Amino acid sequence: MLDLAYPTVNPGPPRPSRIITPLGFSRHHGRERHVIPGGGAVLLQVSSGDRLVLVNDEGGQPAELVAAAKDGRIDAAILGRAANSTVEALKAMLVAGDAGLVRLRRALEARGIDLAKAGGVRLFGQDTQAGARAELDVLDEGWLVVSAPGLPMAPDAQDTATPLTLLVHRANPPMVGQHDLPDPLADPVLDLRVKSATAESYFVKAGDYIQILDVDGRQCTDFQCFDARKLDRGIQHPLDVTTSRTFMGHAYSMPGLHSKYYDQDWVPLVEVVQDTVGRHDAFAMACAAKYYDDIGYPGHVNCSDNFNTALARHGVDPRPGWMAVNLFFNTNIDSHGVLISDEPWSRPGDYVLFRALTDIVCVNSACPDDTSPANGWYLSDIHVRTYSGAEKFSRSIAYRPTPDAEPKMTKETAFHDRISAKTRHHVEYKGYWLPQTYSQNGVLEEYWACRQAAVVLDLSPLRKWEVTGPDAEALMQWVLTRDVKKLSQGQVVYSAMCYDHGGMIDDGTLFRLGRDQFRWIGGDDYGGIWIREQAEKLGMQAMVRSSTDQLHNLAVQGPNSREITKRMIWTAPHQPTIDELGWFRFTIGRVGGPTGAPVVVSRTGYTGELGFEVFCHPKDGNAVYDAVWEYGADLGLKPMGLAALDMVRIEAGLIFAGYDFSDQTDPFEAGIGFTVPLKGKTDDFIGREALIRRKEHPSRKFVGLEIDAAVDVGHGDCLHIGRAQVGEVTSSMRSPLLGKNIALARVDVAHADVGTALEVGKLDGQQKRLPAVIVPLSHYDPKKTRPQS
Repeated sequence: MLDLAYPTVNPGPPRPSRIITPLGFSRHHGRERHVIPGGGAVLLQVSSGDRLVLVNDEGGQPAELVAAAKDGRIDAAILGRAANSTVEALKAMLVAGDAGLVRLRRALEARGIDLAKAGGVRLFGQDTQAGARAELDVLDEGWLVVSAPGLPMAPDAQDTATPLTLLVHRANPPMVGQHDLPDPLADPVLDLRVKSATAESYFVKAGDYIQILDVDGRQCTDFQCFDARKLDRGIQHPLDVTTSRTFMGHAYSMPGLHSKYYDQDWVPLVEVVQDTVGRHDAFAMACAAKYYDDIGYPGHVNCSDNFNTALARHGVDPRPGWMAVNLFFNTNIDSHGVLISDEPWSRPGDYVLFRALTDIVCVNSACPDDTSPANGWYLSDIHVRTYSGAEKFSRSIAYRPTPDAEPKMTKETAFHDRISAKTRHHVEYKGYWLPQTYSQNGVLEEYWACRQAAVVLDLSPLRKWEVTGPDAEALMQWVLTRDVKKLSQGQVVYSAMCYDHGGMIDDGTLFRLGRDQFRWIGGDDYGGIWIREQAEKLGMQAMVRSSTDQLHNLAVQGPNSREITKRMIWTAPHQPTIDELGWFRFTIGRVGGPTGAPVVVSRTGYTGELGFEVFCHPKDGNAVYDAVWEYGADLGLKPMGLAALDMVRIEAGLIFAGYDFSDQTDPFEAGIGFTVPLKGKTDDFIGREALIRRKEHPSRKFVGLEIDAAVDVGHGDCLHIGRAQVGEVTSSMRSPLLGKNIALARVDVAHADVGTALEVGKLDGQQKRLPAVIVPLSHYDPKKTRPQS
């Protein structure tokens, strides 16, 4: 008999897949998270035995809590605490009429909660450290209001209002996957549940709104609609995604300029008003019997058959497969042209808000696909609400600063009212609506005004962070590449911020307001979060608090900007005047005189021209914007949008996140090596060792290009010498001033010398080429004589 050895096996049972997802993405129930924005408040239902944990996210933020019984009677004992506050700050916030608190006021009235009789609980103080927690036990059923109060912050102050996070551990959670729906956006006209693996049809009047909600998260729904008047005439023309994609120039319609869906006769049916997900599909059809038959599941329930059943009562003929907008369906076309999909991005309560542009018959499914990740391997419900067209909903898209963050809907800046009177062409940028171009000017006119006279532009989305405390200087010295210790009060410095491996987190400017007071202004929310994480890691006595919502800013740029700003700004005798203000310095003043709106004015910009930035509280936005026009109208002042700003910054060789640098790019590779004084800065800082290695052994260099062709060149276009790719274009434009097609690019150091000839690859990089030559990085005013003038 043969002696057969047993094979070696992997011991034990199989390991489950390890998948890391954000906190709010998992389906476990009984634990909730509610983020209260600085200056905001939330209302939620609580029950006996619930455990509450209130987290002071950024430190120094007081909290006011009001507990009320089911009948609306206010009673702090529900929280096991004695009342220690009359919640005057919360009352003041509600009286102020802030649009964000309208729904809270409505909800309090509906529940009979009268804050005039409030006896609340105040927690935390100005010295509370970031991450501090307060725990409370709920002793009875009722309602809870949690607010993060704060007064408007003066531009030269740092007492900003910051978020609180409320963690709720439910004593009696419902079954897993049965999340409570968020409160309606207004009084619903229709409240319709689409049960799992079914479809429902419904009628919506022209002008009314349709809110389609993902109840438990990661559940797809196919949406389709018809012009109701056409159906009355027997014409069955559903929403056509190919027509819509062609007209809009987008894979799927989204809030803003490109927001509509059409039928095949080009009749607009719906527009997208709000979207908390930002990831859908309009490539593929709704799932049909053939799809399941072909993969071995004959007879599987499917959305197309469910559509047929739901639409039969409207006289719509059945189809074997339906074209549809696949909301919450994460489908994409990969670089090889293949249709791919993965789990949806949607989380419990996410929604899309449409507006009907004519009377329509609609149908929604709750997709039954349990054979792929399309629904996160768990089938759940979809919910539909409709609202009267008399309601007002602003256009917005959800923005998440970090994967774990709660979504923030697109906001309007302090200057939006004035700007929207001059243009309707806005684009979403970093959670705000900003003008792309102005109706009466156009991009070229705005460009020339910046180069020859003056422009005013809105840069409010820049992220501002107040860094204060005895260790503030040491903290900023550690997290920035610049030598912060050399920064004087009233001075500004441009710096990079890097990870340990030398890749850039962000670039930005640091203002020194005092010995232990700094303000970091960058482009990314994570920059401030990163700074706070480093402070906590090192145990430093420093607070890092966001002030973006407290400081909005206009840039006044161009040769006439000094005269405009000088006419406009009054400064006290101990502050520099605008004439005295040096490059990368700031002053504190007021608009028009000693009683005008308070502002901080810095001599900084992003245009390559002489320029100033004016920071104010949003409540003073109209006054500041009007003053710029009052004092600049006779000096050739024009408004400038993002399109013209992109042109002037590329000409000046100024970099833009996501295009010219990323976390895979170090400051040397981004053309800002001057921000890394490796020999002059004697203190260590994050990434220093990696940056020394990268500087001594560079692989790529940031350069300028002149392209000998009047053909548009785009971000990511490849650069070749022969067949070999040696780099890529990061930003490009046609320069009206230089009369050339120019670009910023990153190339291999072996081919980075000025004068090197190479080619820009179009199409597949080989079949179409554009001749180019490497030139110095700044095409316009390389010595920066104009901004320093």
